[in-house]
Order: sequence, then structure tokens, then C-alpha cells
Amino acid sequence: MSVNTFLLIDISNTFTKLARAGRQRIGRIHRVPTPQLGPSDIRRLLRPEMAVVVCSVVPEVTRRISSAFPEAVVSVGPHHAGGLAIDYPQPSKIGADRLANALACQRLYGAPAIVVDFGTAVTFDVISQARGGAYIGGVIAPGLNMMAEYLHSRTALLPRIRLAKPARVVGRSTRQAMLSGAVHGYRGLVREILDQIRRESFPRGRPVVVATGGDASLLENSLKIFDHVNPLLTLRGLQIIANHEWPREAEQRPS
Repeated sequence: MSVNTFLLIDISNTFTKLARAGRQRIGRIHRVPTPQLGPSDIRRLLRPEMAVVVCSVVPEVTRRISSAFPEAVVSVGPHHAGGLAIDYPQPSKIGADRLANALACQRLYGAPAIVVDFGTAVTFDVISQARGGAYIGGVIAPGLNMMAEYLHSRTALLPRIRLAKPARVVGRSTRQAMLSGAVHGYRGLVREILDQIRRESFPRGRPVVVATGGDASLLENSLKIFDHVNPLLTLRGLQIIANHEWPREAEQRPS
């Protein structure tokens, strides 16, 4: 099948991102709350000539989408990872978003590398220099919003807070104190995990550190530890996988 345009779908626990894409360009990004995502959201963007690449961490939604569009859908996984080398005991257990991020990082920024994805959970994914850049594992920790929401839901008096950069460390109200604890505490978590990864996996080298996800911009200026911040990293990974699964016609012909 000759395909040159794609619909990229990144299904996370909270929001789903959908974008039309060519082989190089990614178009406007549409965000839909994942619990509300249905086939109609996809039909609005899908064109007959398009193939669909889905990256999902919500199996129920993956099944719903795949059954509605069975003919031209590729779900990201170890057998559909754009040629990314994987050195991991159980490749099928790796989150699809983590594979897409690792692939995009390896292709765009090289290896060795660490990808930090600030989503519902924050994930740290490690790409070694072996085999041109192989996925070797990572770390999963609670996301920043999850930590803040936990304080509210598990206490009687602490309010729900909207995350923002705190003006000072010592809060002069309950909300300010919670905001300071969440953001400053989270910076410490990120720094410590990155330091431990470097010591264990790259004692003689310096991996490139790439951040993505919703809270990356909140922490970027204060942490000063990211070499790159790329909000489109996961979608770029899906685009690379799309190009790999449906190569150009000229690339398909024998030389």
C-alpha cells in the first residue's frame, strides 16, 4: 500500500493527542480527554489515503480503536518500534509511549541518552550507545499532578492546587506551601534519579538528556539539566514509525 500521510494518535491516561502528519511535517494537534475518546474523534481527522499509528497506554481504548479501524492501524510495540534496538528482558512490557520517545530521541539527538517524560507518571527511559542506541530500561515515578492530587485526596483540609512556579520556598499560605513542596520537591526527585542513572549506566560518559510532556516547561528553567525540551517527542516517534512501516515507493523497489 502506498501511503504518504498518516494519522498519529498518542493515547495517555489523561489526554489523547491526535495529529495529521506527512513524512516530515506534523500538523495541528487535537487534544481529547482519553475517557471521552471514541471512533468519531478519529473519523473527523482520518482520510481514505491515511494510515494510522497508535501509541497507547490504555489497553481498553487501544482495543476499541483497533476494532473500529482494523485495516490500516499499527499499534506501537516491540515489533513496531521503527527499528529501535531493544535490550530488555520482557520487551512486550515496555510502554508504547516509552518506545516512541526512545526512538525519537535516538534519531533526533543520538545516543547515549535519557528521556524524561512528564505525564500522569514521570518516566525516565535510558538509551545506551550499544547497537547504535538501544533501549535498556528506565524508571517510573508519580507525576507532579498526581503527587499534588494525592495530598488533596488523602487529607481533610489540604485544597486542590493548580500547579505553577512558586514565588518562594517558604509558603505564606497553605496553597503556597503545597505548591512549594510539590514543585521544589519534584525538582529534587528528578535530579536524584538522573544522577543515579548516570552513575550506574554512564560512569564514563555524558548522556544527552531530553525532556517532554506537560510539566516539562514548568521545571525546565529551574532545573537547568535538560539538553533539549521537545513537546512533540512522542508524536515524532510515531511519525518515524509510520515512515518505517510504510516506506516510500522508491525505497520499496529493489536496487
